[in-house]
Amino acid sequence: MSESASGVSADSVRADVKQWIADHWNPELSLREWRDRLADSGWACPTWPERWCGHGLPGAFGRVVAEEMNRAVVPGTPEGVGMMLVAPILIEHGSDELKERYIRPTVTGEITWCQLFSEPGAGSDLAGLQSRAVRDGESWRLSGQKVWSTGAATADFGLLLARTDWDVPKHQGITAFVLPMRQSGVTVRPLRQMNGHSSFNEVFFDDAMVPADHVIAEPGAGWPVARATLAHERRLASFPPLPSDVSGRAWREAIEERTAIAEPHKWYPQRAGRPDLVIQQAQALGRSRDRVVRQEIAKLIELTWSARWMAERAAAARAAGQRPGPEGSLGKLASSKIAKQAARVHSMIAGTAGLLAGPESLLSGTITEISVSVPAISIAGGTDEIQRSIIAERILGLPREPDVSVGIPFRDVRTG
Repeated sequence: MSESASGVSADSVRADVKQWIADHWNPELSLREWRDRLADSGWACPTWPERWCGHGLPGAFGRVVAEEMNRAVVPGTPEGVGMMLVAPILIEHGSDELKERYIRPTVTGEITWCQLFSEPGAGSDLAGLQSRAVRDGESWRLSGQKVWSTGAATADFGLLLARTDWDVPKHQGITAFVLPMRQSGVTVRPLRQMNGHSSFNEVFFDDAMVPADHVIAEPGAGWPVARATLAHERRLASFPPLPSDVSGRAWREAIEERTAIAEPHKWYPQRAGRPDLVIQQAQALGRSRDRVVRQEIAKLIELTWSARWMAERAAAARAAGQRPGPEGSLGKLASSKIAKQAARVHSMIAGTAGLLAGPESLLSGTITEISVSVPAISIAGGTDEIQRSIIAERILGLPREPDVSVGIPFRDVRTG
């Protein structure tokens, strides 16, 4: 990697990280103590500003630091929406007070987060949300409901969108908040899915209170915050594999943390269709010479490799310091197409046996779980239809879809 405009080279960054780890890593530290050191050093989030646990390095050096941390086999920062969504949004849009209060505890894992955007009547049309926040002295009083929130039952705080002005068009009356979750006005209930898991929650607000200084950006300026969050969300990565043969207190606690965080997501590989199982299943069940099956497998492989190359191109753009762009929608739509094609091929290979669940069924019920989990990927993180609209309007430059709510106060928009 060439030298950056700031005069920093990849080799010098690698050397600095390697030396710092050699001087500070001790496997018998607690995970919190180790992350405190990371946060103080700036190597926790090297591309973030120095004031917020970073080094202010160009985006390309984030991967360099991660590679060196992996090579040294040391735990990194926490996984999940706190680091991937909330902290970047606070850096981009939050007040210094919010950054001071919440970024470091997020980096060290002291606090956890959930995302509170979707509502029963406002999923794809997020700007149609109706949860209400009313100013009450030095606080905002919140009422309403959110849905499809992962981790809400255990989160300390939520990244919340609520309507604060009903007399302006729908995109202008939304405010983004940091919501303290552990209060009597917040009720979390798990949702039972058709695949038997309960990964998501519905959240009810009954006069929940949000401090006035917990507004992100300004009142009524929540829509740009929402769009920035969704751009980050569409590039959320799956959990990377943990190293094997590790020891020490820090790693024990890191593995325990990962196990707890990953539990609600354990069916996500099935949601993605498990294309990695297709060829071995075709061979095992004697369908690998079926011409139609072979053709459908070839289509799946074509889709998978195309998406992989597109993801690598997007990763290179991020490494170069570019902001998330419409390629997130392309990748999200591609993942949905891959999952559907994989489920189709699994069904062709398995036949009626693919309808059976339980320990004596194919792959102990994995094929059945694929069939009932894949539909979720077309909904989560923005429906396929929404991704197509984004691609049409922002990439292809096609006219926007008609919206009868444009320019009129939200209270006059027909809802429900």
